Amino acid sequence: MTDCLFCQIVAGVVPSTPVAESETSYAFYDIAPQAPVHVLVIPKRHINSADEVAVAHGGVVDDLVLLAQRVTEIEGIRESGYRLVINVGDDAQMTVAHLHVHVLGGRRLAWPPG
Repeated sequence: MTDCLFCQIVAGVVPSTPVAESETSYAFYDIAPQAPVHVLVIPKRHINSADEVAVAHGGVVDDLVLLAQRVTEIEGIRESGYRLVINVGDDAQMTVAHLHVHVLGGRRLAWPPG
């Protein structure tokens, strides 16, 4: 999808700062971090949101989580704890219509979030 920001990042058209990558997923630093560690993990293949994940996308979600785990090791937050967040839709403040996981950590995170 040529008009999708994250697809443009995967294609190398829009620059990003990479953290990790797998065959099907890509992790990069969020440009407006909400925590000391804020990394986005996205599938390289366009899927609008978690609401549209289907059996045909086999392996996408588990690969996102596995790459997120690798990110927590790289960033040194796996032992102290971290949050994985998937937003869906406008009310959840999903600003880019491309499935993505936020990896947040590096400090004690507020609960409830917000």
